[in-house]
Amino acid sequence: MLTLERLRADHADALLAFERENRAYFTRTVPDRGDAYFTPAGFAERHRALLEEQHARVCHFHVLLEDDELIGRVNLMDAVDGSAELGYRIGERAAGRGVATAAVAQMCRLAAAEYGLTSLTAQTTLDNPASMKVLTRNGFTPVGDTTLSGRPGVRYVRHLGPLATRTPG
Repeated sequence: MLTLERLRADHADALLAFERENRAYFTRTVPDRGDAYFTPAGFAERHRALLEEQHARVCHFHVLLEDDELIGRVNLMDAVDGSAELGYRIGERAAGRGVATAAVAQMCRLAAAEYGLTSLTAQTTLDNPASMKVLTRNGFTPVGDTTLSGRPGVRYVRHLGPLATRTPG
């Protein structure tokens, strides 16, 4: 069973282990976070900063659990005026099983029902077709080109409402 849990201080160790385990996998399609992020001190500092942003309701960070194992992250960043940017990372061992599609669907429902958001934006690189598929399956529409750390990409938008409660197909 997939569960989204709001990020907490006690998620830090499992989250750092997840990020380290999947670093090489993630850097194939998303910009790397840099060496300092993966050190205990660097990660602890960043984790505290995320919790502060969340407490201020600027962002809503979540870990994705499957049978109590951390297998991903799904986040809403820069929540302002009813909109936020969606970001997600699913670990390599969970890839290809529909986990990302289901997690994004859960987050769309949560964004509308719990956080009162009316739209979400997202972006991905062109060399990440799996992410593009996840977004379109969840009702996101491409709205323009972008560049992510020097790599060409696509921006998406999803208006929340009646579609936020449907299950992706």
